[in-house]
Amino acid sequence: MASDGDTSLEQIKNETVDLERIPVEEVFEQLKCTREGLTTAEGEKRLEIFGPNKLEEKKECKFLKFLGFMWNPLSWVMEAAAIMAIVLANGGGKPPDWQDFVGIVALLFINSTISFIEENNAGNAAAALMAGLAPKTKVLRDGKWGEQDAAILVPGDVISVKLGDIIPADARLLEGDALKIDQSALTGESLPVTKNPGDEVFSGSTCKQGEIEAVVIATGVHTFFGKAAHLVDSTNNVGHFQKVLTAIGNFCICSIAVGMLIEIIVMYPIQHRRYRDGIDNLLVLLIGGIPIAMPTVLSVTMAIGSHRLSEQGAITKRMTAIEEMAGMDVLCSDKTGTLTLNKLTVDRSLIEVFASGIDKDTLMLLAARASRVENQDAIDASIVGMLGDPKEARAGITELHFFPFNPVDKRTAITYIDSDGEWHRCSKGAPEQIIDLCGLTGELRKKALGVIDNFADRGLRSLAVARQTIPEKTKESAGGPWEFVGLLPLFDPPRHDSAETIRRALDLGVNVKMITGDQLAIGKETGRRLGMGTNMYPSSSLLGQSKDEAIAAIPVDELIEKADGFAGVFPEHKYEIVKRLQDRKHICGMTGDGVNDAPALKKADIGIAVADATDAARSASDIVLTEPGLSVIVSAVLTSRAIFQRMKNYTIYAVSITIRIVMGFMLVALIWKFDFSPFMVLIIAILNDGTIMTISKDRVKPSPMPDSWKLNEIFATGIVLGAYMAIISVLFFWLAHDTDFFTEKFGVRPIHDNIDELTSALYLQVSIISQALIFVTRSRSWSFVERPGLLLIGAFIAAQLVATLIAVYASWGFARIQGIGWGWAGVIWLFSLITYIPLDILKFIIRYSLSGKAWDNLLQNKTAFTTKKDYGKGEREAQWAAAQRTLHGLSPPETILNDKSYHELSEIAEQAKKRAEVARLRELHTLKGHVESVVKLKGLDIDTIQQHYTV
Repeated sequence: MASDGDTSLEQIKNETVDLERIPVEEVFEQLKCTREGLTTAEGEKRLEIFGPNKLEEKKECKFLKFLGFMWNPLSWVMEAAAIMAIVLANGGGKPPDWQDFVGIVALLFINSTISFIEENNAGNAAAALMAGLAPKTKVLRDGKWGEQDAAILVPGDVISVKLGDIIPADARLLEGDALKIDQSALTGESLPVTKNPGDEVFSGSTCKQGEIEAVVIATGVHTFFGKAAHLVDSTNNVGHFQKVLTAIGNFCICSIAVGMLIEIIVMYPIQHRRYRDGIDNLLVLLIGGIPIAMPTVLSVTMAIGSHRLSEQGAITKRMTAIEEMAGMDVLCSDKTGTLTLNKLTVDRSLIEVFASGIDKDTLMLLAARASRVENQDAIDASIVGMLGDPKEARAGITELHFFPFNPVDKRTAITYIDSDGEWHRCSKGAPEQIIDLCGLTGELRKKALGVIDNFADRGLRSLAVARQTIPEKTKESAGGPWEFVGLLPLFDPPRHDSAETIRRALDLGVNVKMITGDQLAIGKETGRRLGMGTNMYPSSSLLGQSKDEAIAAIPVDELIEKADGFAGVFPEHKYEIVKRLQDRKHICGMTGDGVNDAPALKKADIGIAVADATDAARSASDIVLTEPGLSVIVSAVLTSRAIFQRMKNYTIYAVSITIRIVMGFMLVALIWKFDFSPFMVLIIAILNDGTIMTISKDRVKPSPMPDSWKLNEIFATGIVLGAYMAIISVLFFWLAHDTDFFTEKFGVRPIHDNIDELTSALYLQVSIISQALIFVTRSRSWSFVERPGLLLIGAFIAAQLVATLIAVYASWGFARIQGIGWGWAGVIWLFSLITYIPLDILKFIIRYSLSGKAWDNLLQNKTAFTTKKDYGKGEREAQWAAAQRTLHGLSPPETILNDKSYHELSEIAEQAKKRAEVARLRELHTLKGHVESVVKLKGLDIDTIQQHYTV
């Protein structure tokens, strides 16, 4: 029977007790705990009742996961072949085909085992990295404070919260000073809120100021944070990768089915072949034609790629996100912390000094003196951080009294004695408060307000500084008149690598859009500093509620597509942006950090949880970043494209081999009534699969533009290359079986009367040219120019050495082969080398044929985005150029890209590329950036200057 305490705890777990509103003393009574915290034993007991303090994770059965690798259409075909080998292949007075059955089953198990191990290792590596990101907390257990994993917290624990801590669980604050809590990750509130003793703080929020103890009242899924995260839809939609895998698998299965149907019709009713011989020929098509290793090769490639990404600071939670990231063409990025440092800084170049005899450094020193040096808020930290040494803030003075910031006075002040024994007071704070404090009037007041307005137009916050002397030399004295010293512009500076990273992203065909909750002016200023454009809109424009008629006239979808970013954005706007971009056939990535971002992260093709994101954001995302900044994402895009290139190379290879096996062996079987050994096809498949696994670590060149599964290219290339190789095999068999060509030209003995030797010769020819094909499909240019990975070369040499030794020496009666000697092996190698060369030429011809615009539209009637060579980059740059012309007053808004032809857009795009580069250099390195700053701050006519400005 449960005790009373247990019953009470169960009620708390079921949330029948309202711990959020009752007095704190009653909270301790209800939770059966004290201010001394819990004991370790009591904590473990409660952990069994409430569960760990983290979001629920779905566990999957390892055994079922392993079996899952053998439960797909390709495996079903191989399993059907295995059944066929022992059930149907037992006629003609011969026993069941046990060797083929064992070989097929072994091949299935080998592929499944490799897939399982690699995915498991990748999953374990990701889990280990995620565990490293697990939050810590300071908790009172057994009367002692200690740092523990936040997962062990239970209701009743007493924790310590200080500046910078992420609140680990829902808790009630105990006695102490008020806290400043940032709840933006939960509620979308951009400004920190004040929490007094007795108030509730929520899991996932961040302490921005203060230090206090708190008692935990809810953990895990029972927190406000956990309930919100639980509402996020966790269903997995069928991704692009799975659809492509299914399409390629279906193509291969249909090709085999057609080949088998033709064989059945011709062999039995027309040629009257023996039942067992016909079954053997059908098995050859089934075993050799099905790309059984395809799921394994692709999953291993992604698993290894996932590990590579984790080394770069991007943990992949969903493997197929790699393939989608390779095709990503739009990245919606947070401003704060991703594009910027999330750290306020003073722009020294724009500091305005008003007092005579004062320079900028002295102004900064006075502001630093009026700042806390310990337990700082963001503004104090930014001011003191601008000094060469933070100790300078108190150097040479004796602090008498510090007046902290409060919402009424909106300023801080310090009273101090300098090294000469003189008493002074200096203050910093909101400009309007300091202006009133100093009693500014007339031109001086007008000048100060003008500078503040200019700062605001640039998206900069203003901080005013004032000083006074205290002749009476008492702390309580009002002192002499206040002197207005100057104004400091505060801003969140871009990361040092953000501008270069955005330029790299554009070069890679990825359009970066800034999504910020800050004001529009701040977003535009950041965009200007980053060179990413200032074509930004308020969030109201997303709902068609913009007051600007020029903006309201543009359709929302088009507005989102052409914008450089949006300001004043709430999480629900993020979801709308992603949805609209996806409706216009873009592959969209979205960054986020809060629980309210979870729906947008889930909706995006690639949800990216940034460094320090909440557990809910990480749970909803596909990729979790361990490093701050945008450069990690761009590096991940390049790595993803390299991984995707390997997968694409293999799929072309797999389709080619299917066509080559089905067509080649079908023609040989029907024209010459030649029965090839199913076991030897199995040997070819095993050696091929072993070699092809190494493609997961092959050297490749990532695509310079977003890459996608162009099935028309894959199937067209596969059919042509496969048909060519099939014809070459038929040609070889004809030369060896019906002519004395090889005997006359190379002096080898004739083998056309020995079926077993013909089987060995055909086996070696098929094996060599089939494996060599991978070097053609993996390269964009001539295959002998692009050096493959050493592992792939080594695997090819090893596999073909085994194949050659089998053909030269093996005499296996059950497989119907007999050794052909080194002479024939040399001839076959020479024949394969000569017939290999046209494969590259065919590859170029196919690519050229598919590159035509009319042909492209005929075969791939999809969006312009997947068919145009630059994935819309040219048009985006043209749109950017037109938008810049509009912003500079050179074109009216309604003329932007109005019904222009593709050729006109291309011409504009070329001009835009030049203008974009000039504009970027102009912005960063030339006089115009300085001119604009001075013009805006001095209140000059910017439009007149811009119209006469020439680069």
